[in-house]
Amino acid sequence: MQHYRRHLFVKESPIEGKGLYCASEVKEDKIIMKIEGEIISGEECERRENEENNVYIFWNGDEYVDVKHTEDIKYINHNCDPNCYVDADKKGNLLLVAARDIKSGEELTIDYGYDEIYDICSCDICSTEEEDGEVGKEEKPLNENKKKETGI
Repeated sequence: MQHYRRHLFVKESPIEGKGLYCASEVKEDKIIMKIEGEIISGEECERRENEENNVYIFWNGDEYVDVKHTEDIKYINHNCDPNCYVDADKKGNLLLVAARDIKSGEELTIDYGYDEIYDICSCDICSTEEEDGEVGKEEKPLNENKKKETGI
């Protein structure tokens, strides 16, 4: 099974700060990378979010995964129409998966899926809704249309 981690790179992003990009094409539903980091408790997650302003934490349904000290996945930016999603394999490993075909050099994005992000989001979807007088976004389930069990 091909992963694309060796093709990932970080550079300035028009979305926010730095972004995560892929130097090769990725087909829809292909695994881009396994998301790895420090496994922490819920209590430690809250402490890091509140005291350290750490926003680089993923949840796999059982554990929190802090990716603050990684060189790549911590730079993935939010978009309400993302080209990637996070899924778990049979072992509970978190995976970054292509939600659609991705072009070489394209920035990789996910929907962060928490309400506060929609208040500050400047993606095309939110910008259009703001112009139309809508505030924020409707709540929606995280990638429910794309979630599936992915085996490694």
